[in-house]
Amino acid sequence: MVAEQLRVEQTAYVAAVAGKLNDFLATRQSVMSAISQDIDPLMGSISNLVTGGKRLRALMCYWGWRGAGGEATATEVVTAGSALELFQAAALIHDDIIDRSDTRRGGPSVHRVFSQLHEDQGWALDSERFGHAAAILTGDLCLSFSEESFTDIGESAASGSRARLIFNLMRAEVMAGQYLDILEEVAGPMRDRAGAVSRAQSIIRFKSAKYSTEHPLALGGALAGASDDLLRGYSAFALPLGEAFQLRDDVLGVFGDPVTTGKPAGDDLREGKRTVLVAFALDQAAPEESRFLDANLGSPDLSDADVEEIRRIIVDCGALQATEVLIEEFGRAAFAELELLPLEDLPKTALRKLAEATVSRAA
Repeated sequence: MVAEQLRVEQTAYVAAVAGKLNDFLATRQSVMSAISQDIDPLMGSISNLVTGGKRLRALMCYWGWRGAGGEATATEVVTAGSALELFQAAALIHDDIIDRSDTRRGGPSVHRVFSQLHEDQGWALDSERFGHAAAILTGDLCLSFSEESFTDIGESAASGSRARLIFNLMRAEVMAGQYLDILEEVAGPMRDRAGAVSRAQSIIRFKSAKYSTEHPLALGGALAGASDDLLRGYSAFALPLGEAFQLRDDVLGVFGDPVTTGKPAGDDLREGKRTVLVAFALDQAAPEESRFLDANLGSPDLSDADVEEIRRIIVDCGALQATEVLIEEFGRAAFAELELLPLEDLPKTALRKLAEATVSRAA
């Protein structure tokens, strides 16, 4: 009975968020087209990004709302879900530029779409520079839309409300985490390797974990009027879940199947990401192997043979196993905290299923 109710309710919510996003972007499309139809590719890129995805953040928000007593598929939580999806899309656009990633969900990333548009039209000057500039502006526009959508929630998301404070903190932390990430790429080789794992964990906490699970869950709870105790319980469950989520993402970035992940094999290595997985390898590999990692991380010309060699080093030195142990520990902590949450069967079951899919995912 609970399983069927969960399926029906969650399906209805996901459809409602998709409908809200379509309606929201349709109204903005008319405004932007009135400026110039040349703006259409920006709007199309945003629409394409928010059409797909797992809706993890929106669903965490929804079940945080329902767990705190909010009504099923209420307007406030549907609007909040659409705001989170727009923020996620903005973050992805900018992240792909930062990481020099040419693919997203099996297709070209937004900056590559604009670079290709430049080349197809035979325009003047540099296509790559145009692509980056246009994608930055697309991400900024998407970020602006996220704020507009969140404001549409109304009084419960107004200035000074708990929901507004959570939303603001979430966005600021992601930007801080992104900077720490790019800083580690350039400064990491000169820093103490003994602290590399700790620095990498801090990066994933603020760049990804908090905004993937912790803040969306708390946001839904706050909109529904959750108590401080329940919000603390949400955080105790969702933060380790988010860290497990990002650690799994890091493993998939090196060992994932491109057909499943939608990104080339070893893409994270070519981008030079100093993840927890890589930090473990740098710390635990033999000196010569560690130097090989340092010399090749971040090389866009990294060959398939080099990728295979780095994979071998990561496995043989125990870095992959150490990361899997961390994922298991974070997952165990999350599930233990979930059982302590004073929730009814439906939201608790929904959160458990989301957590299971997050920790064991293959894409």
